[in-house]
Amino acid sequence: MSLKIILIMLALSGVGGIALGYVLRVLIGLAQRGSVEIDTKRKLLQAKEQAAKIIADAEFRGEVIETERLASVEDREEKLAAREERIVAREGFLDTRQQDLDEKESEVRGREQEVSRTRSEAEKLVAERTKDLSRIAHLSEDKAREELFSEIERVHEEAILLRLQKLEAHGRERLEDKARSILISTIHRLGNAVNAETMSFSVPLPSEDMKGKIIGKEGRNIKAFERATGVEMIIDDAPDRITLSSFDPLRRTIAKVALEKLIVDGRIQPTKIEETVEKTRAEIGEIVKQKGEAAAYEAGVVGLDPKLTMLLGRLHFRTSYGQNVLTHSVEMAHIAGMLATELGADPAIARAGALLHDVGKAVDHEVQGTHVEIGRRILEKFGVDKRVIQAMQSHHEEYPYETPESILVQVADAVSGGRPGARRDTVERYLERLGDLERLAATFEGVEKAYAIAAGREIRVFVNPGKISDIAMHTLARDIAVRIQEELKYPGEIKVNVIRENRVVEFAR
Repeated sequence: MSLKIILIMLALSGVGGIALGYVLRVLIGLAQRGSVEIDTKRKLLQAKEQAAKIIADAEFRGEVIETERLASVEDREEKLAAREERIVAREGFLDTRQQDLDEKESEVRGREQEVSRTRSEAEKLVAERTKDLSRIAHLSEDKAREELFSEIERVHEEAILLRLQKLEAHGRERLEDKARSILISTIHRLGNAVNAETMSFSVPLPSEDMKGKIIGKEGRNIKAFERATGVEMIIDDAPDRITLSSFDPLRRTIAKVALEKLIVDGRIQPTKIEETVEKTRAEIGEIVKQKGEAAAYEAGVVGLDPKLTMLLGRLHFRTSYGQNVLTHSVEMAHIAGMLATELGADPAIARAGALLHDVGKAVDHEVQGTHVEIGRRILEKFGVDKRVIQAMQSHHEEYPYETPESILVQVADAVSGGRPGARRDTVERYLERLGDLERLAATFEGVEKAYAIAAGREIRVFVNPGKISDIAMHTLARDIAVRIQEELKYPGEIKVNVIRENRVVEFAR
């Protein structure tokens, strides 16, 4: 009984629990449904508020854009209106200007017509007057003009002459003052020392025994040395030195160097002397090259052919009135360059023309012609600029002055040679006489060498023994003496010494 009650109670409890659970579920579902609806309404409300805000913002922006658009349109309209006003004003100004121009053009045309009428009337009057004068004077127009000018010159001749003389004197004074100022400035800027050329060299001897070696047996070493060099050797002037005398500075240099080498070597005999002299001649060629290059560098002349530089270097051993020709040429180059700079000429052409003006003297004893003509041919051969040749060829007035530089070279030559102490006229004439004496003897057939010695009082002529016999030597000496008497001028007498030497050489192997 109680079990049934319990079961019944349990069944009723289960049914009640199920009913309670259903009721709770229904209540929970209703609660959840209300919450979703509230959330949905809330979100819907928010969406509507946001949409309203966006619409309001869009409307505001639309109004702003519309306002800006309307403002730009109004601004453009204002600018267009202002531009139209300016265009209208400009058109009015142009219309006014065109009207003024039309009026001025009409006025100018009227003046041109008036001038044309006046000119025509004047020409007619001149023609009528000319015809009347020609008819009255029976003269042509040219003749009448000449008569008019002649009358003016006759009436005012004195005034015209005085005016011309005044202008000429004033111009000459100004030119002379300017030239004097330029020359003085140039000479002061140069200021080179003048070196006198000597006619002899002295070679010191280490001992008295060396003098005996140099003399040799019966003086054969002296004879061999003089024959090989063409220089006179003087022994007895001083006890401790030997003097070498010759008018040719190149020979003196070769002889001095060769003698110094022989003294150092100590072996002095004819064969050794000849070998040493020949070697020395070859060495002098290098000295000549160095002198030429140094002169060109000092004068500022570049681009010379090496062979032309060698010829220039030979002038170091040439003198003119006692003045070294190479030193004189370099000095001239400086003077000509400075004058050219002062006067607006070409300094490079002036320097080159002055440096090369005496290059013909390097070979004038070997080539026929004046040194100017020889120099022209040399420069043309080496392709020197024509302007340089024109500058150098007129320094002795053998050719006309073709360029300003040619005048400057002649002036530089006069300045360099005319300075006090630069030259000695007597020495130059003496050297020319000795050179002429040697050249005259060398013209005879069979003559190998000819040397003027003893201050030109003796000439030694060495002949080829194969061409000149012992008997022919007497005839040759007489012919040379006769030619000297007929063609040369000299004080006192000249001894002609013809030397013929047979030499036989054989080798033992």
